[in-house]
Amino acid sequence: MPQTKNYEPEFKKKIVRLYLEEGRTIKSLNEEYRLGDGTVRKWVRAFREECETNPELKETKDIYEENRRLRRELEEMKKENTFLKKAAAFFAREID
Repeated sequence: MPQTKNYEPEFKKKIVRLYLEEGRTIKSLNEEYRLGDGTVRKWVRAFREECETNPELKETKDIYEENRRLRRELEEMKKENTFLKKAAAFFAREID
């Protein structure tokens, strides 16, 4: 019979934050922290359920999701900025 591991609440919160805020994949978290399949899903599900009854956690979850959205948006803007710099350099050479 498989042995069940008990994890500290702070560790669980860290994993949930990495998933929700930083957009880490469940697979990468499982591999890095040597967690079982479904462990992260279970913790995220429990966190979301707890958010429905605890306004402070709901706010935390909303902040995680907003940070994740802003990180994706920032990455997209960086890509666009890099492209525009290259395009500007290209057209500047064409003018010369």
